[in-house]
Amino acid sequence: MSAPVTSTPLQHTTVLLNEAVDGLLGGAGPEPAGTWVDATFGRGGHSRLILLRLGPQGRLVAFDKDLEAIAEATRITDARFSIRHEGFRHLADLPAGSAAGVLMDLGVSSPQIDSPERGFSFRFDGPLDMRMDTTRGESVADWLATAEVGQIAEVIRDYGEERFAGPIAKAIVARREERGPLATTAELADLVAGAVKTREAGQNPATRTFQALRIFINAELEELQQALEASLTVLQPGGRLVVISFHSLEDRIVKQFIAKHSKEVYDRRAPFAAPQAMKLVALDRIKPSAAEVAANPRSRSAIMRVAERTGVSL
Repeated sequence: MSAPVTSTPLQHTTVLLNEAVDGLLGGAGPEPAGTWVDATFGRGGHSRLILLRLGPQGRLVAFDKDLEAIAEATRITDARFSIRHEGFRHLADLPAGSAAGVLMDLGVSSPQIDSPERGFSFRFDGPLDMRMDTTRGESVADWLATAEVGQIAEVIRDYGEERFAGPIAKAIVARREERGPLATTAELADLVAGAVKTREAGQNPATRTFQALRIFINAELEELQQALEASLTVLQPGGRLVVISFHSLEDRIVKQFIAKHSKEVYDRRAPFAAPQAMKLVALDRIKPSAAEVAANPRSRSAIMRVAERTGVSL
């Protein structure tokens, strides 16, 4: 069943707001024209500042698969703005060379985390859902109701980097066989706490498991890889790619993607052939300031990478 859209006004503080927009629009002039992309609208902090900075001929296209994000986007009445109810892998649907810049903020918004009915957090008891798009796909509870021990352990280990993945998976299946499937976030958090023998200082023992299941159920890393590849096609020469990640798995993908396309590629089978020219130039790596982290502790793990598309055709 789809989770209801919450009516509770929850606040969200956009991470690296000015830094991201400066990185995106850098070099575009005082009144940028062209089409710009906010690939992860969230609660619209980046989009609103981009619109303030764009000229009258500028356009902003946003993507998000969260219904609450789409509802928030309807509050923007600027004719230069449009949003698509799609994940950001659908960047590939935009015309080649059509974007002057692409921004991806990979964080989960505070309203998503703080809404019990979404099931993203172990801090609130609610349905074990975790879907970004509650209109499609199976919830975490649905998946855990049928998944095998090996599958669950693999997900928790690979996406959560959790060394107790095996015991956690066995506990989930044992609970399912004894008392029925897990249905709430509190049930899962309590079960994980009993299976994790060594706790990291200052971190709830369920943190890595919740992260892993959220990433898996939303295919977040696969979608990120697809969106990055699509950005190479949709960015015009000189267009900027700005990506804000919040954990090592995401940042590793972004870092390796930029590094891969920021160097010439030689074909070992044809040693005298001209190398394939690089497609990106890495420009910057930025972390939140101490002041931002103090004001918004959820920003502490953020890393922003900026790259620029070269004139090389694909």
